[in-house]
Amino acid sequence: MIYLDHAATSALDPVVLAAMEAALREPTGNPSALHAAGRAAQARIEAARAQVAALVQAEPESIVFTSGATESDNLAILGAARAAHARGRHVMTVKTEHRAVLDAVSALAREGFSTTVLKPDREGLLAPSVIEQAIRPDTTLLSVMLVNNETGVIQDIASIAAVCGRRGVLLHVDAAQAVGRVPFSVATLGADLVSLASHKIHGPIGVGALYVRHHPRPALMPLFFGGGQEGALRPGTVAVHQIVGMGMAYAQAHALAAQEIPRLAGLTARLWQRLEALPAVYLNGSAMHRAPHILNVSFAGVDGEALRYALPELAVSSGSACSAGDPESSYVLRALGREDALANASLRFSVGRTTTADEIDRAAQAVMAAVTRLRALAPV
Repeated sequence: MIYLDHAATSALDPVVLAAMEAALREPTGNPSALHAAGRAAQARIEAARAQVAALVQAEPESIVFTSGATESDNLAILGAARAAHARGRHVMTVKTEHRAVLDAVSALAREGFSTTVLKPDREGLLAPSVIEQAIRPDTTLLSVMLVNNETGVIQDIASIAAVCGRRGVLLHVDAAQAVGRVPFSVATLGADLVSLASHKIHGPIGVGALYVRHHPRPALMPLFFGGGQEGALRPGTVAVHQIVGMGMAYAQAHALAAQEIPRLAGLTARLWQRLEALPAVYLNGSAMHRAPHILNVSFAGVDGEALRYALPELAVSSGSACSAGDPESSYVLRALGREDALANASLRFSVGRTTTADEIDRAAQAVMAAVTRLRALAPV
């Protein structure tokens, strides 16, 4: 199988695995304990915190470990909105956000908050002027992802942050797909809260982090209660080996970024160059403002389900892995104006550190053959 679904999850880096195994083999105390074993465990956590912070150029004390980007999104959105409810009860997001964000905003609506879901343009971009017009006196929070998980479109977060800053609105950014693929500094990004993932960049599943701006620090209400771990924002005994793995994954991404990012961009460009030789194929999302590792393409004239079944040798997706059981076409592509048939007949290709140029060529050949065959046998 040719694995081209790195935006869903990526293979564990052998260096990361070795670091996690070492952490599991060593005698480990509870990081909250004051004895030597506890202090050793806490030291490993703080080392990982520094590794994560280094990749996004943050202060280590601004990094809060969670179980993954989904929990980070929920902590940021629910925590910030609930903490600011006395000042205002209006929150905003975008139609093309990940389900973790959209469902968290929906949960606030059920609590009585007023919500606005903004529509991007046909390239998937959200204009700062649209945000400016939508902000109300009672708006407290906006959530916008840096890199879209289905199309790879990169938002101009710095400009969006400038609008939010002028209007006194907190900005949360889901950067799960950006880390290690789109270099950024949390300072220049300008966001107050940034969700970070591990398993998208060859780290372990089951761990993530939330960047919480340190100066000034936004008020957050925790989702869980029962201890003072992670600044009382994420109580409970932490999984030391998972955090060690995330730290090493971020250290690897930091070390390899200069060579890996242009390599990934070259692979997706190579794939698109081959696929666009077919008639009636369409690139989804902005061609100019996109991450290097994601390519989303619609194929006119074929049934989407038939196309996916015709490619058993490829691990690709038709959208977010979190929506894989949804029979409807991608809500992200529909928000960009794609009609149902085209949205349904779309494939998301996402490359990673293990992807080779030969795999790209073989994948392109398989897709072109399948599309040509399906158009001839059962044109839609």
